[in-house]
Amino acid sequence: MTAFVLALLLGLLALTGLSLDGGLALASKVRSGGQAESAARAGAQALDLAAYRASGVVRLDSARARDLAQRYLASVGATGTVQVAGDTVTVEVTATYRPQLLSLVGIDDIHTHGRGAAHPQRGVSGIEP
Repeated sequence: MTAFVLALLLGLLALTGLSLDGGLALASKVRSGGQAESAARAGAQALDLAAYRASGVVRLDSARARDLAQRYLASVGATGTVQVAGDTVTVEVTATYRPQLLSLVGIDDIHTHGRGAAHPQRGVSGIEP
């Protein structure tokens, strides 16, 4: 009887750990994705104003876009990489979640990733008078 109860308790602890830590790891992944998307949007605001004023062409100032995206990541305490290619800012965020219960069975870290991309747009779209 003791072995059965012990095995049942270990199984319930593992199930609880998977539920709790799995949910929190998923929340970490969603947070990483939101941070990446927001950082990409921040970077996409770095327009090359001289080119826009001269020819009306909307394009990014690559160095400033990268800087704005990195500043946003730093402001929310996230780490990631920023790439600017053409008129698109792409941000990838990596976060590490430290499990609460699964660490008891040897799972010390769960790595989550988020990715976001944005490009500048001219004017307001989708709004009808």
